[in-house]
Amino acid sequence: MFICAGESEQFDFAIPVGIGMTDVAINLTKLCLFPQKPAFLFFVGTAGSYGKKNIFDIVESKTATNIENSFFTGKAYTPIDNMVSTAEDVSRETIINSSNYITTDKALGKSYLSKNIHLENMEYYAVLKVAKHFGIPAAGVFIVTNYCDSHAHKDFMDNHKEAMTRLTTYIKRK
Repeated sequence: MFICAGESEQFDFAIPVGIGMTDVAINLTKLCLFPQKPAFLFFVGTAGSYGKKNIFDIVESKTATNIENSFFTGKAYTPIDNMVSTAEDVSRETIINSSNYITTDKALGKSYLSKNIHLENMEYYAVLKVAKHFGIPAAGVFIVTNYCDSHAHKDFMDNHKEAMTRLTTYIKRK
């Protein structure tokens, strides 16, 4: 089953499950509770780069984290296991971070990169957590629309249409 966030990120081949981790967790859980749960979940979306991935790069991943920026400034901690993966070898993964907030401080990108976290997508961590809970294999594919810096939103808006076209072409070719 192909899934996506929805609203401005909809695809004719994917079911929208919501924007942000909370909406995804609720809506994807509902889909997984049907008598015929999905055999595989494949999330399709956009992402911001912490600096090493370039605009319009397309990246596949099976690993996500839920780390807030305040973690890197020493102003927060979490008692939860904040990484989830369906990959056999996490060391080869491009890790996607999820938060309900978009990073706009370029300097924080270096902190994420130091943990081998390269991209930011608001939904992916929730997708993998729900998939893991229901024992459903899952993966995602992302296209970079912006860097995580002070121009993140403007660049996302400027690149979004082209990114959606490129990502749709990529998925349909595979």
